[in-house]
Amino acid sequence: MNRSNINDVLDDFNKLLPKLKFSIEEKIDHKINFLDITIHRKRNNLSVDIYRKPTTTDVIKPNDSCHPREHKMAAIHYFHNRMNTYKSSHDSIQKEINTIQQILTNNK
Repeated sequence: MNRSNINDVLDDFNKLLPKLKFSIEEKIDHKINFLDITIHRKRNNLSVDIYRKPTTTDVIKPNDSCHPREHKMAAIHYFHNRMNTYKSSHDSIQKEINTIQQILTNNK
């Protein structure tokens, strides 16, 4: 098997278009963030949790805004679907439920 040095591949990608810069996300403690999930590697098993960037504000359309109800409900449906899409541990699901409840409370 021919293996490439990831840094060489990264350099090659970055040379293709000078205005476009690629980077590498390194794992920390057997975890890596990808899109909106954190992937944990434990022995031969993978598990996922919901990931939020540290700068996430969790602001959604407040209930007392003049937006249509469907627009307000879209965020709730998104949170619910995301929570139920990924197979997370019971503790992770409970943490996400608490987070969603706090977001909804903060946004009336």
